[in-house]
Amino acid sequence: MSTSVHETERKYEAPTGVALPDLADLPGVAAAAGPREQHLEAVYYDTADLRLARAGWTLRRRVGGDDAGWHLKLPVAADTREEVRLPPGRASKHPPKQLGSLVQVHARGDELAPVARIRTTRHSWQLVDDRGRLLAEVVEDLVSAQDVADASVDTWREIEVELGERGDRALLDLVERRLAEAGITRSASAAKLTRLLAGRLSPAPPAPGPGRTAGEVVLAYLREQAEAMKQQDPRVRRQEHDAVHQMRVATRRMRSALQAFGKVVDRERTRALTDELKWIAGVLGEARDAEVLRAEFETTVAELDDAVVLGPVAARLTRHFAPLEAAAHEAATTAMNSRRYFELLDAVDALLAEPPLTPLAAHKAKKVLPPLVDKTYRRLARAAAHAHDDESLHESRKAAKRLRYAVEAVEPRFGKAARKYRKRLKGLQTLLGDHQDSVVARPVLRELGAQAHRDGENGFTFGVLHGLAAAKAARVEERFPAVWRDLGAPRFA
Repeated sequence: MSTSVHETERKYEAPTGVALPDLADLPGVAAAAGPREQHLEAVYYDTADLRLARAGWTLRRRVGGDDAGWHLKLPVAADTREEVRLPPGRASKHPPKQLGSLVQVHARGDELAPVARIRTTRHSWQLVDDRGRLLAEVVEDLVSAQDVADASVDTWREIEVELGERGDRALLDLVERRLAEAGITRSASAAKLTRLLAGRLSPAPPAPGPGRTAGEVVLAYLREQAEAMKQQDPRVRRQEHDAVHQMRVATRRMRSALQAFGKVVDRERTRALTDELKWIAGVLGEARDAEVLRAEFETTVAELDDAVVLGPVAARLTRHFAPLEAAAHEAATTAMNSRRYFELLDAVDALLAEPPLTPLAAHKAKKVLPPLVDKTYRRLARAAAHAHDDESLHESRKAAKRLRYAVEAVEPRFGKAARKYRKRLKGLQTLLGDHQDSVVARPVLRELGAQAHRDGENGFTFGVLHGLAAAKAARVEERFPAVWRDLGAPRFA
């Protein structure tokens, strides 16, 4: 069984002869307990072309210290990473399958083999408050690291400062200023492995600005969605809360952007990719739909008066949805371990590495993009004009979602006006989403009630839920025309 922790830390270059300054007199720090000495050895695993390291991920097996075992570190935010841990087990040529599966968004079926061996002599101090609670741990590491590819060895000294459960970023800033005064500065590498292998890793491209051309704006949005897909992949595999939804949304956003801005990123050359994005979104949708229905039913039942909750309603919901959710998760992970999925990821990488931009992409975003957003709005207007039943309201919902994603993509360029319009549009989309939820829920509730009756239970409560769902749909149908009229066309050029 794996465990997971979040660690917030900063690394610093410590030149030879520069002493670690006293940190015990910093505001809020009562004492610096230590030093404590540990000897650590770790073997790092990656693909032959270092795909994990390039993405800022590390997978290692460490012996020695308090947390010996297998560690997978995933970037979360600035200075913060999630560390997934497993016991060390016996030394092996291959990482455990449980961790190996979590890196497939980058490994894509390729072998994970040792790429580095790092030995560390560590001296650590604990900065504590006046009640002895840990604010931060400061460590001085003497590192000896070997690149497995050519057996070369590098040595260096570095300082790490990791927040404790009672510490905050303000303390990290105070420590950093004190270290800088002593000549100890931030490291260019976030991990020992990336420092060792820096010569084999291409430098990260500079962060893109807001984008002045149409191509720059659209590509920035596509990059954002690609990164979101990859971040959510291991979370989906671990069945973390809301991960399926977030990954599915990222795939839909990318697909919608490629469709809406096909005159900027050549639509004909992205059709195969959008088809595959639709496929993986559909696979994820099976898991998401079951999850949403169960949560909706359980919430509604909890809000009902006890007098109308008859029979083992909660138990029946569990019996119905548990196998559906398990099967949907298995289907999703099977798809995400398939060659088809890996090729989809390759296609996303290729799109961003060599985007098929049209001549229009080089023109100013403020001239090119508003007409394309307007075209997406007109698609919604055509659907809304005929929205009078379940199917046509669902089509309007899909068109509203595409328009929302198009507006979202151009928001960094058009600012407040686009942001305000997107929020109003989200209200319309949410309204239509409530209607579609009712459409999907009612046949399931009818079946649950019928099954309860066949099993000798009272199906009354499921009838109540069905009636509430039908009433919700009727309210949406009544409100929709006014909400649609109030939306208006986008105007933020």
